[in-house]
Order: sequence, then structure tokens, then C-alpha cells
Amino acid sequence: MQVFETSITVQTSDLDDLQHVNNVRYVQWVQDIAQAHWLKNATDDILSAYFWVLLSHHIDYKNPAFLGDTLTLKTFVSKSEGVTSTRHVEILNSTTGQLLVASTTKWCFLSKETKRPTRITEAVKTLFD
Repeated sequence: MQVFETSITVQTSDLDDLQHVNNVRYVQWVQDIAQAHWLKNATDDILSAYFWVLLSHHIDYKNPAFLGDTLTLKTFVSKSEGVTSTRHVEILNSTTGQLLVASTTKWCFLSKETKRPTRITEAVKTLFD
């Protein structure tokens, strides 16, 4: 299982009225890292033929993050079967290592030509092994 990782620093625009990261921002970061992982690994041929849509999203908010915190975002795919894939994202405080958010998302693989679900190819499965 391949883990993809990136880091970000919390900006003023990420904060809510309580002056910690807004829950909606975490959801956006979960989507952003999934997309970045896909784009980093997929070939041009794969990108021109397929895309993903989100089927379900579960997120556990464990601890807050604040202005100026550096966060580590990690993601990996735990399962790809048929037309669906399960992806996990963890967001941690880079300084303390404290888990802030844990997310599990289920994605559906679609053909760009038909706009319909299509079986995940072996070439795509191996992108995330």
C-alpha cells in the first residue's frame, strides 16, 4: 500500500468563528489530497479515459488545528474492487504528530467516454499498491 503525503500551513482563510480550522476546510483538503495522489500517479492515457466521483464520505474530527499550524496530510487506497475504491486520509499536526482528522471515502470509477461506472483496471489498481 502506497502512502501519499503532503503538508500545508493553516491560513486565516481556513479558520471558523472559533479561530480553529473550519470542518468544511478539512473536507476540502481530503478531496484535494485524493486528487493530487490520482494526478501524481495516473498516466496521461489513464487520465484521458477515466475519472472518479465520490460516493460516500466519513470523517472523524479528533482535535483542532489553529492559525500557523503545519499539517501533514496522508492518504492511501485500502481496497479497489469492481467499480469502487476505498481511500483513507489522515491529517496530523506536523509538530506534535497528533491526529486531527481521520477520513474514509468511497469513490466510483467512471469512463469519460460513457460517463458510466466501469471496472477498475489492473493498471489503475497497481498505481496505488
